[in-house]
Amino acid sequence: MRILHTSDWHLGKPLEQISRIEEQREFIDCLCTMVEEKNVNLVLVAGDIYDTYNPSAAAEELFYDAVDRLSDRGKRAVVVIAGNHDNPERLCAAGPLASKSGVILLGYPRSDAKTLGMGSSSGVRLVDSGPGWLELKVPGCEEHAVIIALPFPSEARLEEILSQHADEDMLQRAYSDKIGSILASLSKKFRADTVNLVVGHLFMLGGKESESERTLQVGGALTVDPAVLPAGAHFIALGHLHRPQQIKSAPSPAYYSGSPLAYSFSEAGYSKAVYLVDAHPGEKAVITPVYLDCGKSLCRWVAEEGIGQALRWCEEGRDKNAWIDLEIVADRILTAEEQKRLRALHPGIINIRPRLKGEVAEVSAPESREGKRIDDLFKDYYKYRMGQEISEELLGAFIEVLNDEDEDPDVPEEGGAVDEAEAS
Repeated sequence: MRILHTSDWHLGKPLEQISRIEEQREFIDCLCTMVEEKNVNLVLVAGDIYDTYNPSAAAEELFYDAVDRLSDRGKRAVVVIAGNHDNPERLCAAGPLASKSGVILLGYPRSDAKTLGMGSSSGVRLVDSGPGWLELKVPGCEEHAVIIALPFPSEARLEEILSQHADEDMLQRAYSDKIGSILASLSKKFRADTVNLVVGHLFMLGGKESESERTLQVGGALTVDPAVLPAGAHFIALGHLHRPQQIKSAPSPAYYSGSPLAYSFSEAGYSKAVYLVDAHPGEKAVITPVYLDCGKSLCRWVAEEGIGQALRWCEEGRDKNAWIDLEIVADRILTAEEQKRLRALHPGIINIRPRLKGEVAEVSAPESREGKRIDDLFKDYYKYRMGQEISEELLGAFIEVLNDEDEDPDVPEEGGAVDEAEAS
C-alpha cells in the first residue's frame, strides 16, 4: 500500500494581506498530479485545511475540488481530519456526500466514519469502524489499512476537563497522558495482517516550530510526549508544525509533513515536502520525502550597503519569483519615491524596513510596559516597525481615536487594565 501524507494547507491564508489562493491552487494541481504519477492508494491530510473557522468561498471551493480530484471517484481513499484552525462542523458538512467518492472527513476525536455511510459507487470500502478508528479496503491493495484518526483534541473537543490544577506542568502531563490513553486503547485495533496508521493533529514535545503556527494553547499545555504514541504503527502522520520533520524519539515512525507553502518569513529557506510511505503488513515501512517546488519562496534581504544595493538587486532580477522581506541599512529615512521605485522594480517586495546606522531598535520588555502611557507605547512600536519617529499628525490621530473609544458608554471607567492575552 502506498500512502501520501500532507497537512496544513491553510487554504485562504494571505501573506501580509496578499492573497495566495493562486499559489495554493498550484499546490493542489501539483498534489493531484503526484498521486496519479506515484500510484498512491491512500491520502492522509492531517488537519488545518483552512486558515480560519470561516473560510472564504474560494478556499472552500478549492478544498472540495482538491478532494474530488485526489479521490478520482473512489480510485483511492482520502482521509481528512480537522486541525485547530478548522471548524469541525463546517469542514465535515459535506461528509456524507464526499464519502460516496471514498473521501472521509472527520472533525472530532471520537468521530465514527460509519455515520457517513460509504456509498457503493466508491471503490473504497469501509470494512469496520468505531469512535476514533476505521478499517479500509482500498482499490489496488490486497491488505487493509487500520487508521487511528485523531482530529485536533482540545479539551473542548474531547468534552473533558483534564485537570483541576492550574499548574502548567501538571496540565501538560494530564493532557499528554490522556492522549496516550486514547491512542493505547485505539491501537488495540492494529493487527499483524493490516497496514497500521495514525493520523493526528498534535503538538509533539521536541517539534521545531516557526512563527506561522498559532499556538494550540497559551503556555503549551497541549503538548504531547512522543513516548505516548503507539509502538505498532507503520507510520504516524502528524499535522500542526509547518516544518517537515521526523519526531525521532517516537516509538514508531512519526512525521510532520509541514505546510506546502511558507507562510511567514521565519520559514525563509525551508524545504517543503510531502511524504510517500510504502507499507506492507509485518514489514518496516519505506518513507520517502517528496520535495515541493510550487508557490513562491520567501526570502529575506539585508542591504548592508544601503538603498543603492537594494536597487541593484532588483535591477538584476534577484529572487524574481519570490516574496521579499527587505531591510535596508541607511543613514537617513527612505523617501516615499525610493520605496515606490523598489516595489516597481520588484513587485514581490512585501516589507521595506529601514535600519538607521548606529541605531539599535529599542523594544520594550514586557515588564517595562507597566506604567507607560499608551501614546508612548505606540510611539515605541511605530519606531520599531517603521524605523523612524512618528509624525505629530499621525500621533494626534491615534490619540483622537483612543479618546473616542474612551468615551464609549459601554466601556467601564475603572478597572480598565488591558488583558495580557488580548494585548499580545
